[in-house]
Amino acid sequence: MPRLVMKFGGTSVADIARIHNVARHVKREVDAGHEVAVAVSAMAGKTNELVALAREMPRATVASSPFFDAREYDAIVASGEQVASGLLAIALQSIGIDARSWQGWQIPIRTDNAHGAARILEIDGSEIIRRMGLGQVAVVTGFQGLAPDNRIATLGRGGSDTSAVALAAALKADRCDIYTDVDGVYTTDPRIEPKARRLSKISFEEMLEMASQGAKVLQVRSVELAMVHKVRTFVRSSFEDPDAPGMGDFDNPPGTLICDEEEIVEQQVVTGIA
Repeated sequence: MPRLVMKFGGTSVADIARIHNVARHVKREVDAGHEVAVAVSAMAGKTNELVALAREMPRATVASSPFFDAREYDAIVASGEQVASGLLAIALQSIGIDARSWQGWQIPIRTDNAHGAARILEIDGSEIIRRMGLGQVAVVTGFQGLAPDNRIATLGRGGSDTSAVALAAALKADRCDIYTDVDGVYTTDPRIEPKARRLSKISFEEMLEMASQGAKVLQVRSVELAMVHKVRTFVRSSFEDPDAPGMGDFDNPPGTLICDEEEIVEQQVVTGIA
């Protein structure tokens, strides 16, 4: 039975209607017989709102100090993912899917002590694997984990992609599908160049180079992690109709596969421009 991690970014869960649409994407994979875990970002704009509140508070109380406790900053900004995961779990339950939300500390996803920019050290996926075997969908908060001081630690902006790839590695998933507001990786930004072409496959090394040079499809750390652990990663759009033809094709869905270069028979001289 294929095991799949699905990650949905902030624009994909921006409001209640979009969260219900995400639930349909998840249901499609569950109905196909796959074991599924989901990683979610905060609803679009929520993290920025929480960051602004955290940064405003010290100035409101101690005018001379712009600094604040990074542990409390993490407690504040991590709450956006908690809300999104709970809402998606409810949406899944409402359409007959057994689902439960998980915060990073409940799994736990263990990180170092660098609050605000923590790195994942290890994930104990045994309980989630057990529950997936029983047919339950795990909806996991992205962007956060548990630091050695037993407090929530966040991974830095864009950290939900890293959470999803790390979760896929820990669960020994067959693939990690990153759902976003674009339908794949293009040779260059299609908003700038109308002739940009969507790639069907790209190697980890090429994607890492594009991401490090400014391509915003995936966060650099998530690509590095996927390359180290050889997590096959698919970039695809959450705005496609979940039941459209081809969306349920596990082996060749619409989008771009990021994989080991051995899977790509013939390399292009130039893959893309960032």
